[in-house]
Amino acid sequence: MSSSATKDRSAVPRLRWEWDLGPLLGDTDTSRLLPLLTALAEGGALGVAAKSAGMSYRSAWGLLRHCEEALGVALVVMERGRGTRLSELGESIVQLDSAARLTLGVAHAPWERRLRDLLAPVVRAVPERLRVAASHDLALADWVEHGRGISFDLFWRGSEEALAAMGRDECDIVGFHVPEAWTPEQLVASLGRFLKPAVHACLPLMRRCQGLIVARGNPHRVLTLADASRRGLRMVNRQRGSGTRSLIDQLLSANGLRPEDIEGYAHEEFTHEAIAATVAAGQADVGFGIEAAAVRYDLGFVPLVWERYGFAMRKTTATSVEGKAFLARLHGNTFRQRLIAMPGYEPLPVRAPGAWSDFLV
Repeated sequence: MSSSATKDRSAVPRLRWEWDLGPLLGDTDTSRLLPLLTALAEGGALGVAAKSAGMSYRSAWGLLRHCEEALGVALVVMERGRGTRLSELGESIVQLDSAARLTLGVAHAPWERRLRDLLAPVVRAVPERLRVAASHDLALADWVEHGRGISFDLFWRGSEEALAAMGRDECDIVGFHVPEAWTPEQLVASLGRFLKPAVHACLPLMRRCQGLIVARGNPHRVLTLADASRRGLRMVNRQRGSGTRSLIDQLLSANGLRPEDIEGYAHEEFTHEAIAATVAAGQADVGFGIEAAAVRYDLGFVPLVWERYGFAMRKTTATSVEGKAFLARLHGNTFRQRLIAMPGYEPLPVRAPGAWSDFLV
């Protein structure tokens, strides 16, 4: 994995890195392989993933086939009715890349800050097209897919990974979620690992319900994760670094359970839809996710936790022309009506980004 300083379209200096797979895969340009695999891991079809990686469908398919032939093992699996998904090796590569980026981000942060401070007087503070790194959410995804004139780039990341990216100035706005039962002190302590109160503001946007996703009718009569453990049920988990994974671990601890007490704890998926799809396919007995995902797959749902989903951003972003336009769209009728129509969601009163402690008020 190599790193280099580059100037992106927002003219903000950042350190970037990429894997050098040339020794394994020959002369083929593999720079888009990881973005392609990551997009597939986030639940998109191959055509959507190819577009996200800046490729045509044909080029994406050709790259996958070439890499698989060179490695002698599959990176993706084609299944009738389910499209293209990552193989075990493909999932492992994406997870390794994500972990490496978190680690390297910490190592590179001091040098990135020095370069940014050096060039700050001559660059724009806010790009014309905002970069939004957000924890996966069906209401937000639906809005982005069907909305018109939404001028920002959205990247799905776990809450912690997205907040870490904000702390490194790798995105302009970050979407994250926390349990409503948290105290303001807990929230401030959590955000303080990545953000600065004097620099960043928060905006609560909506409430959503998370709980157990089970087969229709809840045939195993599961009401808690402890029930799943006692009955030896298979679980499908969210990936490390996601806010939902942190919530799951907190619930396990509250029930006196260890990861090894839950069969399937190591089985990870990257989106709420992927969790529901896994349960619907009979590959797991119970998952943890939002109610809307369970309803979308005609599954049962056991509500456990209400949480708040919202955004954090630099205060300068919130008051910029681009930031105000983004917030106006979020506060508009189109998004709020879509939100009300989805099960397990409630919009929160319209407000301006403010103090972290106000996120839970």
